[in-house]
Amino acid sequence: MSVLTREEVVAEVEAWIDDTWDESLTVAEWWQAMADARYSHPMLPENAGGRGYDRALSRAVHQTMGKKGVIGPPIGLGTMLAAPTIAAHGTQEQIDKFIPSILNGQQGWCQLFSEPGAGSDLAGLAAKAERDGDEWIVNGQKVWTSSGQFADLGMLIARTDPDQPKHTGITYFVIDMHQDGVDVRPLVEMTGAALFNEVFLTDARVHEDDRIAELGNGWRVANTTLMEERATLGAGGTGAIGVQPGKLGKNLEKNVGELVTKFGGGNRQAAHASSSVSEKYIGLAQKLGNIDQPVIRQKLMHLHILEQINKFNIARAKTRQNLTGGEGNIAKLLNAETNRQYREVGLAILGADGMIMGPDTPGGGMVQNLALFSPAPSIYGGTDQVQRNIIGERVLGLPKEPGPAKDTPFSELPKNQ
Repeated sequence: MSVLTREEVVAEVEAWIDDTWDESLTVAEWWQAMADARYSHPMLPENAGGRGYDRALSRAVHQTMGKKGVIGPPIGLGTMLAAPTIAAHGTQEQIDKFIPSILNGQQGWCQLFSEPGAGSDLAGLAAKAERDGDEWIVNGQKVWTSSGQFADLGMLIARTDPDQPKHTGITYFVIDMHQDGVDVRPLVEMTGAALFNEVFLTDARVHEDDRIAELGNGWRVANTTLMEERATLGAGGTGAIGVQPGKLGKNLEKNVGELVTKFGGGNRQAAHASSSVSEKYIGLAQKLGNIDQPVIRQKLMHLHILEQINKFNIARAKTRQNLTGGEGNIAKLLNAETNRQYREVGLAILGADGMIMGPDTPGGGMVQNLALFSPAPSIYGGTDQVQRNIIGERVLGLPKEPGPAKDTPFSELPKNQ
């Protein structure tokens, strides 16, 4: 089969949208049509509901949706992480069981990885799963669980053999988030939002059929999830209108036309119209009359350069040529640094106005919200320090930090206090 060009893909998607989009559709109906056309996640293989596109062509599909001002595919960790992980490591029965409801938005997902004592050292996790016939009983605590309050299912890694080395005694499961043994508690951030949650697992149950890959092979599966996360977080958005999936998201029965009106002021094209943060900051500095200050101009140029370098790094990764293996980690680091500069540059432009909040402040509160959010990208998806360690050890070949031998059983390792 010949490889499609980006122009051919864009033309096909535009034609499909023109034939399919109807503002009287519900979100559920629109997403089902998208899943049927295999546009929800085009990077997935065909046996998993995708088209087998590379990242560049897949991005072209969703950028076209953004430019056409229509609702994009279901957002969240199901589409972003669970679907590609299950497609790579699950059986065909598991693919058929879980992925269709991700692609049509019927179920929301979360990621049950980090723990209070296992964040940067994720392999040090202590949540345990013990076999009980055809089921596993899970006990432990997870934290920083994005969208856990909206999730129907969760990607869970738990320790199934404490007498194995910490990386080889972990198994990967899909867990039902609606059972009595799962307690989700939102964590309100200083932004006022609750993107993250802590999750307590008390005798929660997972069926053996919902174990992904071999027993004790969860670390390898989890690394697929983490690589997808870093690549996606570093790539930025596509401009398509994002809507929370799953019944708890309460969007499935909403009218797509009403959502476009909400996000785009009644204009499908306006829903996509956007500019980079540096461009918005330039406009804000012009409005406040400090655009000619040398320090402000220098900060704005530095921010613009960071945005462009990130784009170039992503473009280089898309070529799949002369790669180092650290492109996703580099993109993640750039994303974190760019968000820090959003804070520094924005607050420099606002001056004293940066100390007050609300839509009536200069810039409508955009800068203040970005400033409060800015620490998060350096933590979620693996801290900056973790990314640098990965680049140092796996790309540059630097020695690992000293520690216990790799084959030390987890039960004999010193535990985080």
